[in-house]
Amino acid sequence: MTLLLDTRITVWFESDVPYGLVWEGKHYRVTDTPTRLDDRAGWRFQGSDDDDVTRVFDICKTGAGWEMSRVYV
Repeated sequence: MTLLLDTRITVWFESDVPYGLVWEGKHYRVTDTPTRLDDRAGWRFQGSDDDDVTRVFDICKTGAGWEMSRVYV
């Protein structure tokens, strides 16, 4: 299932590549190699939370920060 969202999130970067984020109050660590999204300023990556629930995230840069645009569950 894919969730379409426009939710502001917190993202951590190392060398301009995401390595973690907080979404809906849960911390996710990036568990694959993030891919740049060509059609917009953003990234797609897989992340796992502390309970080892894994999702794929599409995040996009906005003027005010980062937003979650899609979550694949």
